[in-house]
Amino acid sequence: MTSELASPASVPSAAAQAAVFDPDSWYADQIERTIITEDELRSKVAELADRVSSDFADTDELLLVGVFKGAVMFMADFARALSVPVKMEFMALSSYGNATSSSGTVRILKDIDSDVSGKHIVVVEDIIDSGLTLSWLLKYLDGLNPESVSVVSMLRKPGVQRVDIPIKYLGFDIPNEFVVGYGLDYAERYRELPFIGVLKPQVYQR
Repeated sequence: MTSELASPASVPSAAAQAAVFDPDSWYADQIERTIITEDELRSKVAELADRVSSDFADTDELLLVGVFKGAVMFMADFARALSVPVKMEFMALSSYGNATSSSGTVRILKDIDSDVSGKHIVVVEDIIDSGLTLSWLLKYLDGLNPESVSVVSMLRKPGVQRVDIPIKYLGFDIPNEFVVGYGLDYAERYRELPFIGVLKPQVYQR
């Protein structure tokens, strides 16, 4: 059964928004600006991991479910920052392709490999925008009879959700712009960038 309560999110700092790019970097002419720096991401991961570790301190095993590929960077950092025993599972869902917004039609490309019945599940998300894919995933996981299902998401775009999904563990609310970095991509590029940046419209409107 899904058990979640809304939680306030932090706002990216003015320093991050004013960040200057290395002119020699390959992405310098493709990223409009940085909105969350590498240091801010690192600090937020530690904060979220502390909260989850506290809430599940009496749990002998926490199951993290990451959604390929966007959540990989966050999930790796988050898992290492937790102070409770964890297992990790990954699912691959298709709803974007090379588009910039979710189609709302979800296909499972890779399912969970183990039995999650009676487990405490924390779904690790990179970003929540329309919420359609996440809403579908939560219903799917609920059908597998876990003890509980919670969500931790590094990013959310408030005001664009098409379904109501209260999130218990949230990193940052960000503007409704197309962002990349820290696992987020456009056409499979930019995932490796250590910050969150806004992609210039001319890159994806070609």
